[in-house]
Amino acid sequence: MSDSDDDDDDVPTLSAHTMAALQEFYTEQETRSDPALESTSSDQFAVGAVGEDWRMSQFWYTDETATRLAEELLREAGEGGRIACVSAPSVYQKLKQLTGPDEASVVVLEYDRRFSIYGDDFVFYDYNEPLSLAASVAPHSFDIVLADPPYLSEECLSKVSQTVKFLSKGKVLLCTGAIMENVAKQLLDVKVCNFLPRHNRNLSNEFRCFVNYPSCLLSC
Repeated sequence: MSDSDDDDDDVPTLSAHTMAALQEFYTEQETRSDPALESTSSDQFAVGAVGEDWRMSQFWYTDETATRLAEELLREAGEGGRIACVSAPSVYQKLKQLTGPDEASVVVLEYDRRFSIYGDDFVFYDYNEPLSLAASVAPHSFDIVLADPPYLSEECLSKVSQTVKFLSKGKVLLCTGAIMENVAKQLLDVKVCNFLPRHNRNLSNEFRCFVNYPSCLLSC
């Protein structure tokens, strides 16, 4: 018998029952540690069932900022209005917390397919194909569009702007880096707001909000 065989004989073994119990424990721990894996069996549209994933360029707003932006969208959309959140999932989730079934309808356009748990509210979106949207999304059918491009580049903002113009009846609320101000004005005719959006993470770039309509965010 070789030394390796002797070593193998020294390795402790577990019963099938113990192994199954251990695997169940590990699975439960992984689920608890990752909000994206939390069960939504009791309510598959539960707000907050999907969490931030910075690896997909998701940098979510603080609760205060998300609330402020959601309230702005609801005010501008009006009762029964339609709101589109383009790459702004944290604001979408806040809107779902704040709205009743008859107040406003909201959709989230996202590349992250985890958001498909929100059913018809989810529209798969790849900014590289700005007009490749679900047939259910009619042009110029949203009272206001919030867009938060995933990357601070002229190419990304240019493509996202095509989507925004397709969706919007007119009102646009854009959140992006301050360095994009001139490009944003050229593409969407928006003005920078005094309101400063904040994120849960400390980002190296300064972010600002921009609008193309009279808004309290301009002066607050």
